[in-house]
Amino acid sequence: MPFLNDMLDQTARERADREALSRENAASEDVVLSHLNSDRRLESRFQFDLEKIMAHLRSEILGQEEALAAVEDSLKVVRADITDPRKPLFVSLFLGPTGVGKTEIIRSLARALHGDADAFCRVDMNTLSQEHYSAAITGAPPGYVGAKEGKTLFDVDKLEGARGRPGIVLFDELEKASAEVIQALLNIFDNGMLTVASGERSYSFRNTLIFMTSNLGAKDVQRFERQKQDTFWKSLWHKRMDRKDLVRIINDRLVETFSPEFINRIDNITIFNWISRDLMRGLIDIETQRLNKRLSKYRCHVELAEELIQHIAQEGFNQQFGARSLRRAMRRYLEVPFAEFLLTEHTPSHSAETEAITYRAHWNANAVRFTSMSQKTAESEQG
Repeated sequence: MPFLNDMLDQTARERADREALSRENAASEDVVLSHLNSDRRLESRFQFDLEKIMAHLRSEILGQEEALAAVEDSLKVVRADITDPRKPLFVSLFLGPTGVGKTEIIRSLARALHGDADAFCRVDMNTLSQEHYSAAITGAPPGYVGAKEGKTLFDVDKLEGARGRPGIVLFDELEKASAEVIQALLNIFDNGMLTVASGERSYSFRNTLIFMTSNLGAKDVQRFERQKQDTFWKSLWHKRMDRKDLVRIINDRLVETFSPEFINRIDNITIFNWISRDLMRGLIDIETQRLNKRLSKYRCHVELAEELIQHIAQEGFNQQFGARSLRRAMRRYLEVPFAEFLLTEHTPSHSAETEAITYRAHWNANAVRFTSMSQKTAESEQG
């Protein structure tokens, strides 16, 4: 029965995908349970544990204290339930170069609030660059196909959130959206509601945290940085770009791109810092922890020796591409070699009683080598 076998194969693949995503995206159990036991001194419709959420965010987002502080301030107002009931809980715009954590901070917040890093409604604005694509936000006008259904890109469950916890919406790469799409967002920011063009259905954003991200001004910042490195400019500037330069350039581009009416409806605008070299070790540790979550199904995990950490930090640092450059280095110098090791050397144990094996990764003779901790102990005893 080929058809039945195909269905069984598809079901097995979907189950495997869900399990893999669950390991990668899930929050630690104490963060999720803390919402059930949060401080009840102030009774409100929101009962999440703010301290646990911020501790979780600060463990995953490095070098962006200003952005974390802005999120914390907004969550305090939400937790106290004193937001304007006719508007979204808050509207925030994250600006800065690629690979600095703008999207990751939202994934981390979703993981802390809802136990799943994908528990937010994401709208990729680069797919809405044409005028007629505004229907993806507002729904098809009367008389057009799909008008009666009132369908949009919004996931209602993720939009509305869960009991005691707000929903999260991300409008990613905002600068790539058409002017008509931006106009549709203005209506949401004004009254926290979106009625589709046909009038058949309304979406409420009044229980929603709205985030927007943009790389606006990133190319201008890079151009300015290159100018300072030229011989002529070196005679005028003797230091690298500081925070004031970054803020000025991006703010100028923001005002040129969006109308004052749009900017005025944003509660918070945060400009993210470049990823600096001194953050590399902490970021490598975070990426290694995520890899170990994925390795848990094989009852093993990996630790990095100091020389490998230094090598990955050296190869993975690129201010222009941020943490994405580091992830590529992690893949090249850790994930690919360890995948080969798993396929040829590791014997997985599926017994829950078996202790997980720890492998130590070394950088030796321009190659990555793996030894189990038990192997290392035995070799040291023989020595």
